[in-house]
Amino acid sequence: MSKITFIGAGSTVFAKNILGDVMQTPALQGFEIALFDIDAQRLNESEQILLNLKKTSSSTCQIKAYSDRKEALRGAKYVVNAIQVGGYDPCTITDFEIPKKYGLRQTIADTVGIGGLFRNLRTIPVMLDFARDINEVCPDALFLNYTNPMAVLTNVMNTYGGVKTVGLCHSVQVCLPHLFEHLDMDSTGVKYKIAGINHMAWLLEASKDGVDLYPEIKRRAAEKQKEKHHDMVRYELMLKFGYYITESSEHNAEYHPYFIKRNYPELIERFNIPLDEYPRRCVNQIEGWKTMRESLVNDSNLEHCRSHEYASYILEAIETNNPFQIGGNVMNTGLITNLPKEACVEVPCLVDANGVTPTYVGDLPPQLAALNRTNINTQLLTIEAAITGKRDHIYHAALLDPHTSAELSMDDIVSLCDDLIEAHGSWLPTYK
Repeated sequence: MSKITFIGAGSTVFAKNILGDVMQTPALQGFEIALFDIDAQRLNESEQILLNLKKTSSSTCQIKAYSDRKEALRGAKYVVNAIQVGGYDPCTITDFEIPKKYGLRQTIADTVGIGGLFRNLRTIPVMLDFARDINEVCPDALFLNYTNPMAVLTNVMNTYGGVKTVGLCHSVQVCLPHLFEHLDMDSTGVKYKIAGINHMAWLLEASKDGVDLYPEIKRRAAEKQKEKHHDMVRYELMLKFGYYITESSEHNAEYHPYFIKRNYPELIERFNIPLDEYPRRCVNQIEGWKTMRESLVNDSNLEHCRSHEYASYILEAIETNNPFQIGGNVMNTGLITNLPKEACVEVPCLVDANGVTPTYVGDLPPQLAALNRTNINTQLLTIEAAITGKRDHIYHAALLDPHTSAELSMDDIVSLCDDLIEAHGSWLPTYK
């Protein structure tokens, strides 16, 4: 029996979507679905929900929860990862509250910025533990990473973990449909191309019947900017740099030095930037789960419709050799020629029986590559810090971060890093 292992199965709704998709896919019937999480209660709840879906979908997949991670991984052909190390309390709270003491505000803090940096530092050691287990008990497995910070963690698993890994993000497949919906344009039949890095990939082309749609996109976007809306940061970046970006405005507000500035508080209002957005989402999700739990866990008639998540389509393409295209995060083996070869990039990939095959993009427009490199700098220094254990590289990563360095002095950045290291305590390894 082939095996799909889901690590972080206590992410119950996400596990329901990914594994519910698997049970809806004919080519994936008969697989064992192995569940693992360090939270026994959430693991049991996810197991029960999936057993409910197995019944209503008439799936022949076998659902099994494991208390031992290595046994959950043993013999797996595919591994799906959706962990969050440290959770909302205490680690996300720490990532937001200590920077506030220095006047540094954030929106999401899960990718770059000071919050993304420390999320990486506490997650990388855990991921490398996974890698050691995988190399021992399922060395040929394909690792599908959904955990942020996406680019760094996917990079580490490939480069230092020795695990065949592709990173998957929702922002690619929803980018063009959401943009066109907001601009009241019809996306039917539109050809498009997206490439860059995770959360900062670019809609490089959008055309229909040979006609370039970018002039009309920009005209409508400029009109939208005259009134407040949810996507003002991305539209502003497009109007200044020429191309639309994949990830949301609340994310991109903190990836650049232009939008969240203490000395220009009017920018927050002007661009409708939701400071402290991720902690609000966490609180709402925690409260929402209290009421959602009963309806999902105890509903023996629970049903599921296949979602737009890539995982089941990737597995189906490999199992059937029917090709499927994704936007995947992979190492830059000459794919984007004006970004560093050490970087993890997000590019179109073909999936079939050969696995995930990235496609060649070439040079990005120079201004886009330059913006990507500002985030890649911090990503690569974060990896250096995690792999070498050198505290100085934590400082380097923070000093090079666009938003952090635009707001704080060098001395304050170093002091902030020291405070965060102390506050995280045992969530981090020791840095020398």
